[in-house]
Amino acid sequence: MKLHELQPAAGSTTAPKRLGRGVGSQLGKTSGKGHKGAKARSGGGKRPGFEGGQMPLTRRLPKRGFTNIFGKEYAVVNVSALNVFEDGAVVTNEALTEAGLIKKTLDGVKVLGGGELTKKLTVNVDKVTESAKQKIEAIGGKVEVK
Repeated sequence: MKLHELQPAAGSTTAPKRLGRGVGSQLGKTSGKGHKGAKARSGGGKRPGFEGGQMPLTRRLPKRGFTNIFGKEYAVVNVSALNVFEDGAVVTNEALTEAGLIKKTLDGVKVLGGGELTKKLTVNVDKVTESAKQKIEAIGGKVEVK
């Protein structure tokens, strides 16, 4: 096969509408755009959310709260989820990602104290809650916060 012989599969492409090719084509004269008005013009139409001059819904609704641009978002993992690791393993951000417990590390990883831990682990993450720390150390593990 040569480059000039390449073509799409049969039926996968359709011919474009041929506008402005006479009255017999059903799309002649105004080319399906009707008479005058914004939609008949080049670049015509209204922007999304425009309500004909009426105050748009997005401006009518009350605005509440704010987003802290300095706030950090942590990927969270419960202590019970750490049971997937072998006894004596070192739990890091990378290890959690490989194990499928988190998708992204975001601004860091935080271990929460939900559930019970049955394995002795060394946890090396960005943040650990006090209850999680107690559960990890109670079973003989270690907590190292970056």
